[in-house]
Amino acid sequence: MAKILMIIAQKGYQDLEYGEPRRIFEKAGYTVVTASKQKGECMGALGGRTEAELALNDVRAEDYVAVIFAGGPGAIVYLNDKEAWRIAKETVAKGKILGAICIAPLILAHAKILGGKKATVWNGDGQQADVLVAYGAEFIDKNVVVDGKIVTANGPSAAKEFGREIIRVME
Repeated sequence: MAKILMIIAQKGYQDLEYGEPRRIFEKAGYTVVTASKQKGECMGALGGRTEAELALNDVRAEDYVAVIFAGGPGAIVYLNDKEAWRIAKETVAKGKILGAICIAPLILAHAKILGGKKATVWNGDGQQADVLVAYGAEFIDKNVVVDGKIVTANGPSAAKEFGREIIRVME
């Protein structure tokens, strides 16, 4: 069965941005593998808990049909994380689907993947869209934006639509 990798923060991942797409992926028949900075228990910002089966340094993007970065307050630890960047860049280089929701599109921007691409991001403070633009992306103020094989979403209220769009792009 085809596998989708979901990358979450060890502490403070956004529960809905992880849980809703995961349910959609599993219902569509995909196996979901969870990764974080380290293997082991991860705690959601809303109190959820899950296990990361892989540490980032053990991830090989080629093993997955899609790699998804969930957001949440804890996701900022990946903004300048070389392993997160490596995984994102490998995902694009291998022609796989790359997704990011909420604050996580900034990880893709910092990895220099979004130059010339349309993308969205959580912009609650009015500054995150400017960061995307500074890295060469075209900010689109929508819940979910698809540009080729890159899918971005702006937050928990878009989590279901985000999951469905990723499935649509894969098919």
